[in-house]
Amino acid sequence: MFTVRQIELAHSKIKTGADFPKYIQEIKELGVIGFETWVTDSHTEYFGRNDFQTMSEPKYEKMEIADISDQGKFTEYLKIHQKGESDYYTFCKHCAETGIEKWFVNLDKMTCTYYDKAGNEVLVEIVPTA
Repeated sequence: MFTVRQIELAHSKIKTGADFPKYIQEIKELGVIGFETWVTDSHTEYFGRNDFQTMSEPKYEKMEIADISDQGKFTEYLKIHQKGESDYYTFCKHCAETGIEKWFVNLDKMTCTYYDKAGNEVLVEIVPTA
């Protein structure tokens, strides 16, 4: 199976949201089938076949997540990030500001689903391939 260290090495190659597709392909090759990232501190739970799971450490101090989501503003921030115009930490701050609590990437379906604090889907997008 894969390790958090292998995933973090792949992640270290990401400079902007524009690099995300390459990262996805690399971790998929490691055996990751999905992952859930929590915006509050950016810890991530990784899932593999046969119920394999591992989790990263928090990446920064806890952020407060807005109680009410703003899908329109979040979508604007997401587009900015995907064009490579913001770094990961800034994107996480924007998620918190717009009420995004976490996202789940399903590598079998190649989707990324963003959720608010109530567990509602705010946005589902297709993960671009490299």
